[in-house]
Amino acid sequence: MTAGTPNTRTLEILERLIAFPTVSADSNLALINYAEDFLCAAGFTTHRIDDPKLPKSGLVARIGPDGPGGVMLSAHSDVVPVEGQNWTRPPFKLTREDGRLYGRGTTDMKGYLAAMLSLAERAGKGPLRQPLMLVISYDEEIGCQGIRKMLPGVKALGWQPDLCIVGEPTSMRPAIGHKGKAAFRVTCRGTAGHSALAPRFVNALHLASDMLTTLRNLQEGYVASNIRDAAYDIPYSTVHAGRMIGGTALNIVPDRAEIEFELRHLAADSLEDFETRLGREAGSLSAQWRAEAPEAGVEIICTNTYPGLDVAPEAPEVARVAELCGSEEVIKVAFGTEAGFFAGLGIPTVVCGPGDMAGQGHKANEFVTSSQLAACDSMMDRVLGDLTP
Repeated sequence: MTAGTPNTRTLEILERLIAFPTVSADSNLALINYAEDFLCAAGFTTHRIDDPKLPKSGLVARIGPDGPGGVMLSAHSDVVPVEGQNWTRPPFKLTREDGRLYGRGTTDMKGYLAAMLSLAERAGKGPLRQPLMLVISYDEEIGCQGIRKMLPGVKALGWQPDLCIVGEPTSMRPAIGHKGKAAFRVTCRGTAGHSALAPRFVNALHLASDMLTTLRNLQEGYVASNIRDAAYDIPYSTVHAGRMIGGTALNIVPDRAEIEFELRHLAADSLEDFETRLGREAGSLSAQWRAEAPEAGVEIICTNTYPGLDVAPEAPEVARVAELCGSEEVIKVAFGTEAGFFAGLGIPTVVCGPGDMAGQGHKANEFVTSSQLAACDSMMDRVLGDLTP
């Protein structure tokens, strides 16, 4: 491997990984079977963690001595869909062109996963003084749902690494923070009737409109707050309504409407406080409309959450990852990761991986540059150096 050129084995593995169309809506079992066979051949002890309902699995693996210490590397196996995007290269076939490696997941995050597996093969060729642990999850792209289901199984293993590196794309810079996220669904209930008599009924879309106003007011509260973190592109917590449906026909007053929205919050803005304020506003809104019809009102449920990450810049794991990746530019990222789950287990965790999410992630003709993947291979070599006698 020369400077700016990935390990040949990493490229071979990446080609295999890209060929697995592991869109979150579909199974990832073919990729997990491949990874498990690969890691077993390299001398790892593996543990599959099957989804209780879906044809999907997570995989954890370990090599080296028993006991605490060592390094954990984490990647997710799923990718976002390609439908509706204008790809000019086959999304599930690796295309090498002008220093770029094209294919769905090259940046997010099969490039890092390929480097993980390539390292695993090298680690299996000699003795280790500390263990190497790998975690491959699923359904990260739909709200980190897979790692949440895997967590009890991971905890049961009792592994206590000194460091976990989650390889989301950071352009190979240590990322020490991202916002937490909670997703919600609002159901607005009105009363149905003929539109010619509309004033006699409670239009659920009117409730939904009032609810959107409430969400916008909550957002304005965050904008006006003095709780800020300038390390983020948007330095305050955000409330975003992404989907609203309601009504069946123009001549029917709709009795039901739904809104799906999210909160992405700074560590200093608690989810519990937001839910308290939201519940208070929704209760007031429901009481107002129930004065017109007892069956009217607003119901809110939280459909998913994942924790944020907030690592102190002076934490020793930050300096260690900076040395491993060769960059002292410490950042925070706008997107969510699984890192908060590992940090919640008491594992020192930092995000660092090849590629740029804003420039390449989730887009048509997704790519990672050869130089970024080579830098990731170099980080993996340094990880191996730390673990060997």
